[in-house]
Amino acid sequence: MRTNCPDLGGQARGHDGGDLRGEFLYSLDVTDVLSGWEWLRAIKNKAQVWTFNALKEIKERLFFPLKGIDSDNGNEFINAHLLNYCEKEHITFTRARPYRKNDNCFVEQKNYSVVRRAVGYLRYDTDEEMRIMNKLYDVLSLYINFFLPSMKLIEKTRIGSKVIKKYDKPRAPYRRIIALDTVSEEVKEKLRRTYEELNPLSLKRQMDKFTQELWKAYEKKMKEREKKIQKVNEKSSNDFPLSQNNFVYNLDEATK
Repeated sequence: MRTNCPDLGGQARGHDGGDLRGEFLYSLDVTDVLSGWEWLRAIKNKAQVWTFNALKEIKERLFFPLKGIDSDNGNEFINAHLLNYCEKEHITFTRARPYRKNDNCFVEQKNYSVVRRAVGYLRYDTDEEMRIMNKLYDVLSLYINFFLPSMKLIEKTRIGSKVIKKYDKPRAPYRRIIALDTVSEEVKEKLRRTYEELNPLSLKRQMDKFTQELWKAYEKKMKEREKKIQKVNEKSSNDFPLSQNNFVYNLDEATK
């Protein structure tokens, strides 16, 4: 996404747990290029309606006017619903070039450092897990945006085969937003009040709590599914006993 001062990129990441069958949750990540501010939402799947609703929800949370959306080439973004919405709201809609993942590098780099470190690589596909993930993301966003500093690349020089990179001073996204002249004093004052009300230790404890809840929900789901599979196997075994006599009888009947 893009605003009147910074640019933002959007991407959806799947939580399939290595099994692509059926439906599973996705994490929608919207990241501001200029400040590094990040918004996260868990959605039911990659259907256009869920992505569109999550984007509108994130738009309501922005503290500056939304001027543009820049996404990857997935169908969850490239569709008539989002295009019509952008035209109606006078929002510029652009996308990354095909097969050029580095076009969305500001979002791609969050894949492990934020999303995977928070929820891991398990398969999440229930409403209960989605509810817990969104609670976790609400707290995680505050923790990252107000307290976790990051460096931004300001210069890259190539000397032969060697690349020399220079970074700016590490600052949290909140600090970068406060330093922007294009952000109004009203918005800055609102962010300052929010910052004063937050406690990083309390946020970390809440994150740990929701992480444990997510793990317990996953374990409960897997145990219930194992019981269902066991019942089906027992029923199949009773209906079709695999004994030698039964096999010989069925073979004789089939060859008559």
